[in-house]
Formats: sequence, structure tokens, C-alpha cells
Amino acid sequence: MRTPRTTIGITLSVAAALVLTACGGDDDASAAPSGDVGSTDLAAAGCPDTVVVQTDWNPEAEHGGLYESLGDDYEIDAGNKVVSGTLIDAEGESTGVTLEIRAGGPAIGFQTVTSQLYADDSITMGYIATDEAIQLSDSQPTTAVLAPLEKSPTMIMWDPETYPDVTGIADLGETDATVRYFDGSAYMAYLTGAGILKPDQVDGSYDGTPAGFVSEGGAVAQQGFASAEPYIYKNEVDAWGKDVEYELVYDAGFQPYQSSISVRTDDVEGMSGCLTELVPLMQQADLDYLEDPSRVNEIILELVEEYDTGWVYTQGVADYSVETQAELGLVGNGDDDTHGNFDTARVQTLIEQTTPIFTEQGTAPLAGITPDDLVTNEFIDTSIGLK
Repeated sequence: MRTPRTTIGITLSVAAALVLTACGGDDDASAAPSGDVGSTDLAAAGCPDTVVVQTDWNPEAEHGGLYESLGDDYEIDAGNKVVSGTLIDAEGESTGVTLEIRAGGPAIGFQTVTSQLYADDSITMGYIATDEAIQLSDSQPTTAVLAPLEKSPTMIMWDPETYPDVTGIADLGETDATVRYFDGSAYMAYLTGAGILKPDQVDGSYDGTPAGFVSEGGAVAQQGFASAEPYIYKNEVDAWGKDVEYELVYDAGFQPYQSSISVRTDDVEGMSGCLTELVPLMQQADLDYLEDPSRVNEIILELVEEYDTGWVYTQGVADYSVETQAELGLVGNGDDDTHGNFDTARVQTLIEQTTPIFTEQGTAPLAGITPDDLVTNEFIDTSIGLK
């Protein structure tokens, strides 16, 4: 299933209350597109009047490319954790439709984005990791049309003072360090099944807060996002206040496409005209955000404040995230010159890694599943990529 995002800053009482809160826009939350339509007319291409995107967490810089497509006429529905405004192109011109972005995580009671897609047919697309798509492929099939993140930011971090000889996750497996993670994460079943970590050294009780790591004085290792926690622990967790080292789970051999833009599989054919125009626009928006994130980061920080879920997100974290996304290639091209496309051999490897895991958990994937059941490059513009 999807690797849960960190929950630093969310109190248990707030999270518990939000589990009972459904997320969704209403008529007041939708802003009609303003101005003349530019060179991309999504309405003429068959897109819905409002393109609704369900994200997998609170607003954050890892979602920056999506918010790049949100016009300055946006309106915030703080109660439902929704923002909507004109869906704009790379020139800032209207595409003739509205973009509605719904927060995930606590805003949807920590449910999967896949379940939201199947519970609410007004949602056009959502952020779904490949491992989640594999796990739910038999009952709730989805097809990913764009990979905003080439590499998942999910990592394991440790204290370099406590473990000076550790340079990666495999080295942690040679120690007695406890490795804390969110229970149910498929990547951990892979790491233990492959012998990279020992089953008796992993602890699924991680709740997203820094308390356990800090109280152990760095004796434990812990999951997080490489584009957030290293900055947070050094600069915003006063009880720690120093560097951590880490390795991406991606570099340890588990390589889902995190937060892929996905649609219900049965909708692909009917949405083909829309997706042909929309997906390249979203590809370009990802790269434009990396080039100049200032406008969008202001929006993200405003939304975090307005939504008031207990999620703490600062300018420093946002800036660090953008820098790290570029530095580590979290956003970028794959082995070619194109941003956002899928390597089907990589998807096949993930199918082989996760099928035994999910079958054992009682959520066996679709029988005979192939990469073509999960991803498509049909709508990708191969000319769009980091230069």
C-alpha cells in the first residue's frame, strides 16, 4: 500500500477528529475560470468543467507541480480542505476549466486515494503510488498517466554519531539498531524479505512524530521523506538540532512511482481526449515549479495555515524540499530525456516484489497483472523533460 507521509505536527486529538471528516468540495469552493482561454483548451478537449485531483497528503512542496497549474483566482474552502481556481497553462493563461485540489491524509481520515476515487466519481484523478495500485488492482483498478516524482522520497535515516560506519540501509541490517516505520508499508516487507534488514529489528509503531527518535538519543533508525525530515530534525526539532544521514528506499531496490497521477482504469478510454492535452500541461508544470517555486510555495503555506489540521510546514522546509527534489533527482527524467513517463521494466520488477507480499496479506493483485494494467505512457509528451 501507499507509504504514509510523516505526521509531524499533527496531534493525536486532531487526527482522531479528522478521521470522521469527509473531504469534498461544494459549489462555493469552485471558482469559474477567468479570462480568455489560451493555447490549450481543455474544455474543448473533453475535460470536465472542474478537474478534481485528490492528493495523498496535506499541501507540500512534493505536490508543487500540481499547484503550479492553479490560477491566482483560487478560492479556499478551509472546512473541506479544498482549493479551486482556474486551471492555467505554462503561460499563466486559462485552459477553460477549473482545477480543484483536495487535501489527503488527515483530511480524508488517512484513507487511500484509491478508495476515494471509487467512493466519489466527481474525482477526476488522484495521487496513487504503484505499490498501492498493484495491491488494489483486483478490486479497484487504476491506471497511472503521469509520474511527477521519478524517485520516491521515502528513506530510512539514522544518527551518524551513533552509527559512524553505517552508509546505507544494508549496513543498518548488520547492526542491532531498531528501524521504526509505519506498519503495513510494503517497502519494509521487501527489505526484510530480501534480507536487507532483519525481521526482528523492525518496529511498525512509528507514528510520524520525532519523540521516539529523540528519546532514544539516535539509537533507533526511522523512516521519513528525504525532502523534509533531514531539514526538520536539524532546524525545527529543538531537542535534536543536528544532522541525520539517510538512504532512499529507492536506492535499496524498492522503486514504486510515488504519488503518480492516476485515473480509474475504466475511465482511460473515455478521458483520452482530455488526457492528451492535460498530461503534457502537468508535465511542464512540474518542471516550471522546480525552476521558480516562489509563487506556489506561498500558496502551499497559505493553505496549510487555512486548513489548520495541525500539520506544521514552514518556508524553510518548502525551500529545502525543492532543492532536494532537484539534487536527488526526485523530480526529473528517467533513463531518457522525458519527464513523467514510466519504465515498464521497473513496474514489472515491483509487481514481482510485491505480489507475494500482498497475497500473504490477503489482498492479492489481479491475476496475471502486467505493467500495462497499471501505467500508460500514451499521453506523455516525450519532448518535455529537464534539459
